[in-house]
Amino acid sequence: MIVVHVPPLHAAQLEVAQDPHRFKVLCAGRRFGKSRCACALCVLEGLAGRRAWLVSPSYPMAAAIWRESKELAAQAGAEVRESDMSLVFPHGGFVRVKSSDKPNSLRGEGLDLVVMDEAAFQTEETWTNELRPTLADRLGKALIISTPNGRNWFARAFARGQDPDDSEWKSWQFPTSANPFISPTEILQAERDMPARRFEQEFEASFVDDAGGVFRNVRSSATAIPLERGEPGRRWVVGVDWGRSIDFTVSAVFDVGSGAMVALDRSNRIEYVQQRGRLLALCERFRPFVVLAESNSIGQPVIEELVRAGLPVVPFVMSNSSKAALADALSLAFERGTIKILPDPVLLNELESFEMTRLPSGLMRYAAPEGGHDDTVVATMLAWSAASEGAPCTVEMIGGDGDPGSLARLDKDAAWTQPPTRSAWDW
Repeated sequence: MIVVHVPPLHAAQLEVAQDPHRFKVLCAGRRFGKSRCACALCVLEGLAGRRAWLVSPSYPMAAAIWRESKELAAQAGAEVRESDMSLVFPHGGFVRVKSSDKPNSLRGEGLDLVVMDEAAFQTEETWTNELRPTLADRLGKALIISTPNGRNWFARAFARGQDPDDSEWKSWQFPTSANPFISPTEILQAERDMPARRFEQEFEASFVDDAGGVFRNVRSSATAIPLERGEPGRRWVVGVDWGRSIDFTVSAVFDVGSGAMVALDRSNRIEYVQQRGRLLALCERFRPFVVLAESNSIGQPVIEELVRAGLPVVPFVMSNSSKAALADALSLAFERGTIKILPDPVLLNELESFEMTRLPSGLMRYAAPEGGHDDTVVATMLAWSAASEGAPCTVEMIGGDGDPGSLARLDKDAAWTQPPTRSAWDW
């Protein structure tokens, strides 16, 4: 007799695993143990001579669940086929780990069990058109598992499992804290560090509206008073988002001491020499100790010219992950009431429509809705990062000769941890 030592499943995992419903939907927080439960069920199917698939949104995510499946199957003497991520068991059963990035590749096989891993980041068509038909001839079962991603089709599948009149479907909703192997202190720390909306979705497994909603308390924070120029004895920072094509170039000025936005300059369809001129004029009026500017694309050459002109400019490389860090920091500021912004209608509308979606890779994507702009949002995030203590503002600095490469870290009390070759403004 083959004995497989399955990693211990906690009570919530066992409740799902042992339930007899044909179609099960598990909505759970991060690190609940969804994938571990799924791997155990699939390996048990393979041991019994049955056929199972584990389907992830992408190959990088499939690779993680493949590693855990192999460890379990190795105890049963399963043949491991790395080429197609398959486990073939002694009695003819098999488990295959698949990716849904090419849905047509999921056709053609009759299955006893399908697991959709992180289903909220796969399409509804993948389930209805490709995977559901594979269960028809063998009356197979399905386990649909995910952390929420707004209110998409996964939320509807969960709702179906809550309907007592649907005898084939059952759904569960568990927070991360249902996993007794996760430290409660770690969850409390995550709650302190993350914006409320994101914590609710990622750790409490709540279905949060996916349109807008990244920034709360926006209008109640719009109490700042605009200034024409800076005042001696106060410290100023500027965040700059350069416009491309139909986008706008935006510069936002913050008072470090009060956390208040005091100026917002927005323009588009003008030559870069004019954009530089506008920023120079703004800096003449406020004399910031640092200008944090996006360096992607056209930003780099413009920044190099501004550095040569004597401005204390620090380039910021905007990537998906660095933008997410900026957005989280600004979101926390709105929730904690530590920021004041100008009641500018364009700024307010862009902040309120700013969206967050989780990509199949697991990373968060922050952006304006399709056809919209987020230029004022990006400039505000950069300026707030420069102004706030503890914000994520390790950036690449251009040296005094205009060459990139040296590193600096913004600090609330000093413009540079290593002094630039040209001094910042002096009052």
